Amino acid sequence: MIDLAPAQEAPFDGLDATTLADIGVLRRGKVRDVIDLDDRLVLVSTDRVSAFDRVLGTVPFRGQILNELSAWWFRQLSDVVASHVLAVPDPNVTVARKCRTLPVEVVVRDRLTGTTSTALWTQYAAGQRRMYGMAFPDGMNKNEQLPKAIITPTTKAADGGHDMPITEAGIVADGLVDAERWDEARTVALEMFERGRTVAASAGLILVDSKYEFGIDEHDRLTVIDEVHTPDSSRYWRESTLEERFDGGLEPENLDKEVIRLAYVERGYRGDGEPPLLDPGLAGRTAHLYAEAFEMLTGASLLPASYPAAPRVEAAVRSL
Repeated sequence: MIDLAPAQEAPFDGLDATTLADIGVLRRGKVRDVIDLDDRLVLVSTDRVSAFDRVLGTVPFRGQILNELSAWWFRQLSDVVASHVLAVPDPNVTVARKCRTLPVEVVVRDRLTGTTSTALWTQYAAGQRRMYGMAFPDGMNKNEQLPKAIITPTTKAADGGHDMPITEAGIVADGLVDAERWDEARTVALEMFERGRTVAASAGLILVDSKYEFGIDEHDRLTVIDEVHTPDSSRYWRESTLEERFDGGLEPENLDKEVIRLAYVERGYRGDGEPPLLDPGLAGRTAHLYAEAFEMLTGASLLPASYPAAPRVEAAVRSL
C-alpha cells in the first residue's frame, strides 16, 4: 500500500482567481473548483470531502485519487457511453466538454443499505414497503442483496439544497426528462453498473451502489459527466471479509466514503446542525482506503502529486 504519511505542501482551498482571470471564470464547488472557458470546463479536484450535504474537512490526496480513478473508469466504459472528458493534463485536473445537465441523479443499487435518515434501509426499517414507486417484500435484512439491481433516482439539487427522491414515472410526468431520453439513461446506467460490478469483482471488491450524472452534449448525445465509480460516488465492500463480518453482525468493510458517514452516525450526527470537524485520524484512514480501492481496481500504483498551484493549472490548460 502506498505511504500517504507525508503531508502535502499546503492545504489547497481554491485557486487564485486573479491569476486565472484571463483564462476563464472561476467557480468554487463543494469538492472541486471549476474554470469556465468559452468552449470547455476545467475541473480542478480538491481534497475537500462532503457528506450530509456539508463540507466536513479534507482527506489527503482525495482529489487526485478520485480524478485519476474516474478518468480510468471512463476509459473502461467508453464502449457503453460517451464521457465529458477531453483530457487529463494533470493528476488533479480534468478538461471536460460542456453539456446540458439532466436534472436527475441516477442511483443504481444492488443492496438494501444506508445509514442516513433518507437511506433505503432506514426507510425500510421504519416500515415503508413502497419506495421510489417500487414494492419491497417483508422480512428483508440490512445489507441484503436485492433480487436485481434497481434505480432509485433523485432530483439534482441546486447548490446548498438537498436531492429529493423521485419515481421514474415522476421524472417523465414532471417533464424533467422526456420518456425516450430517460429510457436511454436508465438503460445506460444499468449497463454501466453491471460493467462496474464485473470489474470490481475481478479486483476482490463488491460494487454495492453507484450514482451517475448525465448530460447532453453538442451533438445531442447522452454523455456521462461528473465522476464515475469512485469511492465518493459509489460504495465498495471488500469481498474477502464480507461473509465473516455478516456472520459476526458487523457492517461490511467499506473502502469508500461510507466509513466517514458511519463514524459520524456513531457520534450521533445525521445531518442536522453544524457537523463536527473531520477527525484527522479518520481522514487519514479514509485516504488509505481510497488509495487501496484505486490500486485494487486499476492494478496501478498511486503516485501522489501535490495540489496544483495556480501556475501549474494554468500551464496545463494552456498546453491543450
